[in-house]
Formats: sequence, structure tokens, C-alpha cells
Amino acid sequence: MMSSEGGSEVLLVGEGNFSFSAALSCDVGMETDDITSGKCLRITATCLQTREEALRHLGSAHNIDTVTQTGGEVLFGVDATRLPDRLGGRRFDCVIFNFPHCGRKSSVKKNRVLLKHFFLSCVEVLKEEGKVLLSLCNGQGGTPADQPMREWHNSWQVVVMAAEAGLILNEVRPFDSEKLLGYKPTGYRSQDKSFHAERGVTHVFSRSVDCSSPRRKELMLNTVGGDTLTYYIPVELSNYINRGFLCSESVHPVRLVQDFLVYALEEEWPVSMVTEPLPLIIRSTPQRLKACCPEIKDTHTHCYWLHPPHTHTTHLDQLKHTDSLLGSMTDPHAGHPSGEHEGVREGNEANRDGFLLRPSMLPQMEEMLREQLERREELLREQQVRNRGWRELMKNNRNGGTRRKEICSTERQREELRREQLEQREESRKVLHGVSGLVLQRIPISPWTPPAFHQLLLRGECHNASHTIAALGRSLERLLARYGVSLAVEQEYVWLIAEPMGRLGWMCSHIDTDDIIVCLNLDLLASLLYSVPDWRLLWSSDHRFLNHFLLRPLPGQPFRPFSLFPQSFVYDISFWAWPDWQEAEFHAVVREASEETVEDVTLIDTYTPSANPHNTNNTNTDLTSYCYRLTYRSHTQALSHTRALKLHAHLQSLLSKRLSLTVR
Repeated sequence: MMSSEGGSEVLLVGEGNFSFSAALSCDVGMETDDITSGKCLRITATCLQTREEALRHLGSAHNIDTVTQTGGEVLFGVDATRLPDRLGGRRFDCVIFNFPHCGRKSSVKKNRVLLKHFFLSCVEVLKEEGKVLLSLCNGQGGTPADQPMREWHNSWQVVVMAAEAGLILNEVRPFDSEKLLGYKPTGYRSQDKSFHAERGVTHVFSRSVDCSSPRRKELMLNTVGGDTLTYYIPVELSNYINRGFLCSESVHPVRLVQDFLVYALEEEWPVSMVTEPLPLIIRSTPQRLKACCPEIKDTHTHCYWLHPPHTHTTHLDQLKHTDSLLGSMTDPHAGHPSGEHEGVREGNEANRDGFLLRPSMLPQMEEMLREQLERREELLREQQVRNRGWRELMKNNRNGGTRRKEICSTERQREELRREQLEQREESRKVLHGVSGLVLQRIPISPWTPPAFHQLLLRGECHNASHTIAALGRSLERLLARYGVSLAVEQEYVWLIAEPMGRLGWMCSHIDTDDIIVCLNLDLLASLLYSVPDWRLLWSSDHRFLNHFLLRPLPGQPFRPFSLFPQSFVYDISFWAWPDWQEAEFHAVVREASEETVEDVTLIDTYTPSANPHNTNNTNTDLTSYCYRLTYRSHTQALSHTRALKLHAHLQSLLSKRLSLTVR
């Protein structure tokens, strides 16, 4: 047997007259990543028939000899749906199946089953980085690569069948039989007749990264204003914590877009970026947050509040605090802030402060600028004290001209210092102070509303805030107009808008304080500027995603998806809920149960028995029935019909256990 070291092991299944195997044996120039590097091929060609049956095909004897004489191997009686039975223990770099068919005039459903079982069998003999090449006649696959494209129910649904085995479609290309001299497709209706393969489509599949590992709450520790807190990150956010996308060495598109924006703005405005990491937790009130997060409608519900706020100074206190916050993050009423100070009235919810996962970088930016201002004012006060001392000394000095000259010289130095301080303060008014980081928002699920994203915040002072913010808007519009970004004014905010994302960020100015603020969603901008079809791809653990950005491509160079034409699955879910239930909790459980495979949730119907005058049953009139429509789809992993159903069943179970909803 020929060694495959330094070469590629190629398995061909479902061969008829072995003309494809023979042509491939003579020509290693087939356009696949596995077999074009000049390495030798180790071909194993198989067919379902016995040797005697296979030799009845015209030319098969010659083709078999060609394969074996070039170092290949031919096996008979190999079922493509049970490959491990004959090939157990062997692993291949590439598995090729050309124009599979159940035989005769088989139904579409039978051929789908054939594909499904082939894929399930194939992964048992496929290397970890191996590929599967499946060629179908035009129209059979059910993807946009077919022209014309058949109706979905009348196709073989190749992407969905492959997903059952954890495979994703990486590439589609025309089946080019002309490059394979001597290839003659046969088997039309199980006969030794040829069929038209000219418009065939080759589908290239590879393994999906397994993302189904159980998620768990992440324990975090932060110090905020002298208080040290330990707390749990909610399960639905566990995939977004400590990913390091914005670190200095990162080639993640979020970092690339941040650098692109900052460098462009620095041509007109100096930008001073904060480099030290900031705590993920802040202390604030719903009222203050409204000014920081204009995109959030309800800061009570749509922020991750931690209740009750605790601090610890000893190990025992830490354990007690951790247990308390563990319970708080699973509390169905944990969307509301609670005050810990005695002076807070029960009805004054908006002014109650508490700890929460930051929904914006603005509170921390304000705190940093406030500390800088306090330091400057402290320096000025110290200088004023020294000045008063020198003036008193000059008044009481009667020791001659030399001493007076020394005092005058010192006075001039102080004047120069004051001027420098004033100049520095004036210069700081021209600088845009920048900070970026991960922000977390407890918002409903929709295609372009990530619960976690990276935010770039710029803030500065200027003499004419309205003029400066208009100039900044024009600069950003010129920079981003080629990507479809436009500006829209809504009350005091200027919004950056693009399709299909919607709002990408906002700008505003405060005339009374001469402040300007620019707040940008880096995740949505990265999706737009690099043509990433889904924001969830930014969080993919598949190395193929980051490989695209290793050379730091400029914005405008589109990302090439490694999972083509992912199929969506739509299921409805209905349940009874009490009046105090929170929709935000429902969306959080959907994120957790579906492992972020639900891309859209739509409320399609509600029913309250008390609103029905004809209700004569003993139904509890305090309950309301809700019906939601959930759309499952993943651009990052293989999502099959079977797995989508399991995720949906898990969601139903969690809703009953976690939220005490009555699923029906």
C-alpha cells in the first residue's frame, strides 16, 4: 500500500464506471484546496456494486486498471451510508461523492435521506480539517447557486442534510467535467446511460466548530469607588466576557474599525484614548442612565442591575456577597434598581442608585474627566496658597534689594506657571478624550440588536459645541457615506443610520457645558464595513473567521463567509403569564436556551380571558396568553432541523422552571 505521508488521502464513493477516479488519477489539477498543492494523491475509489456488476459498465475495466496502476486502491460493495463498515480506522482529507441518487425514479424525500445518511457516515472517516465534495445536478441542492432555483420543498435541501452531521457549506463551484479527460457520467435511472452534468454544482463542506458546550455563569470581581464586589455574569452573556477583541495586538475587525475611525478623526481633532482597562460594573441610577443610553427605552428593565448592592472586606463577606448576587441574577424581578440608602423613598425609583453591568462607557468617561478636573483644581488651589504666602513675604520683607529681586524673579516664574496651566487647560478643550470597551444591554432579540457590543466613546469641550458637533458629523458622514451611512437628527441627538442595521451610534452637544459626545457601536460598524452578514459572527470561536483579518484588511474589503446559505427554522411558542412577568426575562432565557441561535423574536398574539365577555369557563382572568414566533438560524455553526427542535424543547423546559410560565 502506498504511503500517504506528505500527500492527501482522497476517498471517492458511489463510483459507477470509475471514469471520474481514472481521470482524477491522471490529473491532479482538480480545483480543491486539498489536492492542488502539488502533493501526491492517495486515491481510494469505491462503488456499491460487486466487482462483477461494476465490470458490466462500459470502460470500467480500463478505468479500474488506471486507478490501480497509478497507485490507487479500488474497493467494491461499499455503501456510502455505512462507510465505517469497510473503512473503519482510516481517515481521509477529502471525500468526493458525485451525483448521488437512490436509483430509478426516486422521490425527493428518499434522496434527502440518502444525503443525510451519507453525511453522517462520512464524518466518521473524515479528518478533522477534511472536506467533503458533493456534486449535484442543477436545481437539486436547493441553494441560490442553482439557476434556476427550485422551490425549497422540491429540492434535496443539501445544506440542512449536511448540518445533521455537523457540516457547513464553505463553497459552491460549477462542476467542470471538461477538465477531467475521459470522464463519462452514467447511471441515468440506474441504467448504463449518461446524463447531463454540464450545469452541475459542486458543494464543498467542512466541519462546524462545536459550540454546544454547556454555558455557565462567570464569577467576576471588580472594585468600584473603593467598594470591592464579586458577582456572576448571567449565563446568556458568558460568551461575550474576556474576549480581548480591543487589545493592542488584536486583529479582530472591531479593533480594526476602531483604529480606522480614530486615525481618520485625528487628521482634524487630536484624540487621546484611555488604554487602561475599566471595571465592567458601574454605580448609577436609572435617571442618570437615560442621558447615557438614549437607545434604551427603559433603563429599569433593559439594564443588568445587581441586587442588592453588597461590598465585602473579608473572605466570609465575599462568600456571602457572591451567594446573594447569584440569587439576584436569577431573580425574575432583578430588572429594577433598589436603593441602599435610608434617605431614598420607596416611590422614587428613578433616583435610586445601584450597581449594574455597564450599558454605556459614558458614566466611566464622566467619572474620569471629573477626576481630572478635580486634580487640576487642586493644583490651582495649592498654587493660590503658595501665592498668598509669597505676597505676605514680600509685604513683610525689609531686607534689601537682593532679596526683593529674588522674590520678583520667583513671582515671574509663578506667573509663567499660571499661564502654562491656563494654556494646558485651553489646549485640553481641543482634545477629544476617547474610551472603548464592552457594554451590556438587556434588550429584546432582533436581527441587529446585540446584547453585548463594543462601544467607542469620544468626549470633549469646545467653545462652540453646536458648530463642532456639526463638523464632526460631516467628517464621519464623508468617511462612512460609501458604506451607506447617513445622518438623521432626532431632538437633541444626531444618529448614524445604515441598512440593514439601523442605528449605529449617536452624537450630541450640550451648549450650557460646551460638551460634545460621540458614541459609536463598533460591532455594527464592523459588520457594515466588512460586509459581515450577522453580528454573531464577530463572536465566533471558529478560527476561519479571524484568519480573514490576519493581514489587517482595510474596511471595504468584504468578509467571505465560511458558512454559506444557512437555513432558518421558525417555531411558535405560547404560554400563560401573570401580570407581573417581565418580557426582558423571557428574551434572556431565549438567548440562554438557544445558545444565541435565535436571531429574531416577534410577538404575534396575546389573549386575556378577562377581556372576553363571553368567557364562561373557570379560567383565571389574571393570566394572559402570549404567542411568540422564534426564528432560529446560525452563521457560525451547523444548525440542523433536529438540533433546532432540541433547542426549542429546552427553551420550553426553561420557561417553565425558571420563569414559572405555563407553556401550552
